[in-house]
Amino acid sequence: MAYMDWDDLSEQCRKCTACDLAKTRNNVVVGVGRPDAEILFVGEGPGEQEDLKGEPFVGRGGQLLDKMLAAVGLSRQHNIYIANIVKCRPPKNRDPLPDEQEACIHWLREQVSLIRPKIMVCLGRVAACRIISPDFKVTLQHGEFIKKGNILMMGTFHPAAILRNPNLKPDAFADYLALRDEIARVCEHTVLNWD
Repeated sequence: MAYMDWDDLSEQCRKCTACDLAKTRNNVVVGVGRPDAEILFVGEGPGEQEDLKGEPFVGRGGQLLDKMLAAVGLSRQHNIYIANIVKCRPPKNRDPLPDEQEACIHWLREQVSLIRPKIMVCLGRVAACRIISPDFKVTLQHGEFIKKGNILMMGTFHPAAILRNPNLKPDAFADYLALRDEIARVCEHTVLNWD
């Protein structure tokens, strides 16, 4: 099923009951950012704060993500879009199950077809394994760019993983610097903000 525009996609997504996550959600977390962004960030699914607010990455992990984005001139308000594999919170923030991912992945595919990003950044193991490769190892392959179709894809550490293990921060920051360089190379319409 193809959706004609963002409003239709958002409306249909918010009505979705394709998996059991719909029974326990407060909000469907469709995504946030610029619908014409050349860079799409994808996480695994909403956590507690995201479920309450209806926006991805708004808890402590989201605050860290915003700081790392800002350090390379990116922000959800100006030049990226952020979405998740699943749009409803898994109980107790567990990883989304394979059947939950399967029931929900078409919403992300629709978002990709509307955005047509040049770069996709997978935040964490679950997103990278679903989007880049089932055997993707974030600890070994973070920061590497892999071309799939017309999209450059990169996996990096999930902000929550960095909060749990601050020793990951230098490697994660290096990934964001590499991302900035790729944006300069392939994204002709993305203006980096340095406020």
